[in-house]
Amino acid sequence: MAEKNLSLLLRDFLEYIEIDLGRSQKTIENYEHYLRRFLDFSKAVYPRDINLPTVKKYRLFLNRFQNENGEELKKVTQNYHVIALRNFLKYMSKQDIETLSAEKIEVGRNPQKEVEFLEPEEVERMLKGSSGSDLKNLRDRSILELLFSAGLRVSELSSLNRDHINLKTQEFSVRGKGGKIRIVFVSDTAKEALKKYLDKRIDIDPALFIRTRKNGELKEDDLRLTPRSIQRIVKRCAKKAGIVKDVHPHTLRHSFATDLLANGADIRSVQAMLGHSSITTTQIYTHVTNKQLKDIHKKFHRKR
Repeated sequence: MAEKNLSLLLRDFLEYIEIDLGRSQKTIENYEHYLRRFLDFSKAVYPRDINLPTVKKYRLFLNRFQNENGEELKKVTQNYHVIALRNFLKYMSKQDIETLSAEKIEVGRNPQKEVEFLEPEEVERMLKGSSGSDLKNLRDRSILELLFSAGLRVSELSSLNRDHINLKTQEFSVRGKGGKIRIVFVSDTAKEALKKYLDKRIDIDPALFIRTRKNGELKEDDLRLTPRSIQRIVKRCAKKAGIVKDVHPHTLRHSFATDLLANGADIRSVQAMLGHSSITTTQIYTHVTNKQLKDIHKKFHRKR
């Protein structure tokens, strides 16, 4: 049998992570981008052409890379390139294809993330700033309440339908990254906001959050709000509330996790509510527990 070249194997690999692993289209696009960049750089044609010296040169290339605007690749982005290559090598190894061992490639450590979140009073200011009885204000208030109450990603919020939400039990399931389903919860204030919003709706569109006219009436061709539209709404509400931080829907997700930890929730529970597959991802919020430790130290140390 003729040896498959890397371009054909890349196609097989992308189909494998889509069908067998159930990865999202965005993940598949990213993997293809990262791996084609490696193939273009290395000029490797067959799996046996991939070797450690080439990988080392590639990592140096990524570290020195600049786009047309002179912007460099962040360390975390460089690591994504390396992780994609490692997974491609692991796939070929499982197919008994002779190539470089993935274990010989180490992934660099990502820099500690600085999480931006809102203080409780800032969240309240945003919510109060979206008060009003017209459909648009009721919708915007519901969006803010649900983002903060359930810690949803903006893509998860955008994809919600009306029949997904159970206001009686105040909980519902959501499909997150990698198709994983988790249970999220609706607070009492979010329940009230959603009830007022849904009671005001007179359309039959299945989407939970939809576009409206300036006067609050629905367009005939209304469709669900896109993640980008929700992002604009959140930024507008933050600006209206006089918050100078660069607020995104994810800022409210960060604020949700921070609020839970600050009030005594354990990190494993927060991990489950956020839908993180790894506890390492959730540990970016330890700045909260670190502050609590500092307060405890100040309160109790050397008081005798």
